[in-house]
Amino acid sequence: MYLQGLGNTLLIALMAAIIGITIGVILAMLNYINKKTGKLKVATKIGNFYITIVRGTPVVLQLMILYFVVFAFWDNGIMIGAITFGLNSGAYVAEIARAGFESIDDGQMEAGRSLGLSTWQTMRTIIIPQAVRNALPPLFNEFIMLVKETSIVGYVGIYDLGKIPGLIQSRTFDYLFPLLIAACFYLVVVLALTRVLHVIEKRMAKSDRNMGGAASGK
Repeated sequence: MYLQGLGNTLLIALMAAIIGITIGVILAMLNYINKKTGKLKVATKIGNFYITIVRGTPVVLQLMILYFVVFAFWDNGIMIGAITFGLNSGAYVAEIARAGFESIDDGQMEAGRSLGLSTWQTMRTIIIPQAVRNALPPLFNEFIMLVKETSIVGYVGIYDLGKIPGLIQSRTFDYLFPLLIAACFYLVVVLALTRVLHVIEKRMAKSDRNMGGAASGK
């Protein structure tokens, strides 16, 4: 049961991360284009309104609204959980990605346009790759947070790792050890993901030093 719950937890977190990163990068890109060109003002305002609503309300309420109201006709709890956390994560990823876009030198957009590239071509080939690279560590950290935050999906009956201790407690009337076992699973997963994050950060730092050394050599 624990392994099944762990699998559902990781699946929800992974799908939510994909949804959240997609939404967040799009919103940050719209904001960046609006700042640089003055276009897409309406889309930017809509995106900012979405971010305000999502960040200003508890995720557990968002989960209940989507599960019991919006998707009441749908019996796929895992997908509903993934969509909920994806929409929630998108608002936070938008801020992370926006910082990534703002770290790009202002002349990059003008340089791309001067080479005959359209705004979208400049974003796709020059701006977005650099912004995502700069934002990669905090984005991976957001995924680690999702793994822990998805434990509330058990409130609506989704069988994730956080739900399993309650099921075992109802059968054994043992309240301590089922919770400790679940905590150990979460701890091992988070430590493993944190280790991966450290490896990514080290490789990026090494790559930056190599690029700096190459530039100095020139």
